[in-house]
Amino acid sequence: LERLAPPPPAAPDFSGARLFRHEPATGAFAPAPDYPLSLDLLVGIDRQKARFVENLRRFAEGLPSNHVLLWGVRGTGKSSVTKAAFMAMADTYPDLKLVEVDRDEVVALPPLFDLLRARSERFVVLCDDLSFEDGAAAAKALKSALEGGVSGPPENVLFVATSNRRHLMPRDHAERQGAIAAAENAEEEMSVSDRFGLWIGFPPMDQATYLQAIRSYAARFELDVADLDRRALQWSQMRGGRSGRVAWQFVRDLAGELCASLPS
Repeated sequence: LERLAPPPPAAPDFSGARLFRHEPATGAFAPAPDYPLSLDLLVGIDRQKARFVENLRRFAEGLPSNHVLLWGVRGTGKSSVTKAAFMAMADTYPDLKLVEVDRDEVVALPPLFDLLRARSERFVVLCDDLSFEDGAAAAKALKSALEGGVSGPPENVLFVATSNRRHLMPRDHAERQGAIAAAENAEEEMSVSDRFGLWIGFPPMDQATYLQAIRSYAARFELDVADLDRRALQWSQMRGGRSGRVAWQFVRDLAGELCASLPS
C-alpha cells in the first residue's frame, strides 16, 4: 500500500537559508549560499537598479507590484541585479526568500506557485535566461502560473525572468515551423511578455561606463596599477566587447596577478 500510495512529501523548510534552487523532479528546495556581490558594485546601471529595487521593496512590504522581465545584452548584470537587490533587502524583510528555477522547467511553474501560495513567506522566483525554444507549451505553462487560473495569481510570489530577447522568442523560431503554426506560436509566446508589468532594459555598455566600472572595482578592492585603463581596454578587445561581466572578469584576473582577494 505504501508503494502504491506513498505518503505526501514533507512540507519544505525555508528556515535554513535565504536562497534556494527548486528541483522539480523531487520537489525539493536545495538551499544555496548567500550571493556575495553587493548591489553598489554593479555600476553603470543605476536607473535599472533603482527601478528594480523599488518594485522589490513594494513586494516585500505587501504593496502592489509587478512581475519583472529584465532583458538586454548578455553580461550587463540582469541576474546579478536580482540577487544583489534581494540580498540587500533580506535582512530587513526576513520572510523574503529567493527560489531559482531552471529555464527548462518552466512547465513546473504552476504547481510550484500553488505550493508557495500556501506559505507565509514571500518568494522571489527567478528564471535566468528564459526563452521558449520548444514552442508554445512552455509559454502556456508560464501564463497559467502568472495568471493563477480561477484562484488568481499568488499574492506572495514575484516572478523575475532574465532574457537576451525582449519577446522571449528564439531567432530561428519561424524557420522550424510552418507559416501558420509559427504565427500562432509567436502570438502565444509574445503574449507572455505582456504578463510582465515591468520591463527593464539593459543596453550595451559604452567605453566610458566600462572604464568607470573598472575603476570602481579597482578602488573598492585596492588594486593599484599605473596603466589600469589601457589594460582594461586591451582585455575588452580580447573578449570582443564591453560589459559588466567582462569588467569583473578583468578585475578578477588583475586581483589574481596582485594576489588580492575578491568575492567569488
